[in-house]
Amino acid sequence: MAQKQVDSVDEYIAGFPAEVRPVLSRVREIVTTTAPTAVESIGYNMPAYSVASRSLVYFAGWKTHLALYAIPAFDGELEAELAPYRASKDTVKFSYRAPLPEDLVRRVVAELVVQRGV
Repeated sequence: MAQKQVDSVDEYIAGFPAEVRPVLSRVREIVTTTAPTAVESIGYNMPAYSVASRSLVYFAGWKTHLALYAIPAFDGELEAELAPYRASKDTVKFSYRAPLPEDLVRRVVAELVVQRGV
C-alpha cells in the first residue's frame, strides 16, 4: 500500500484502514517489548528499528498483508516455521486474513537481537 511520506510510526499506522491498524500496532508492540532498547524511526518510508545504530527490523503494511524486512535465513526450527511466510530471501509476509502469528514474530525479533549482537 503506497503511502505519502511520513515522519513517525504513529503517522504511518494512522494512514491505514481501521481494520489494519491494530495488526500494525501489534507488530510495533512486539518489536518494542522484545527489543526494549530499540530506537524507532522511519526508514524507506516504513517503521524501522535499530539498536546501537545497527538495523534490527523493518515492517510495512500492504493492501493484503504485513511484511517484515531484512529477515535473514535462520537455522533449524525457526526457519522451518517461517518457510510458509517467506516471500523472498529477506522478506516474510503475513496475510491479514489469518491471525498474526505473534509468537513467531516475537521469536524472529529475539533472534535478530542475538544475531546482530545488540
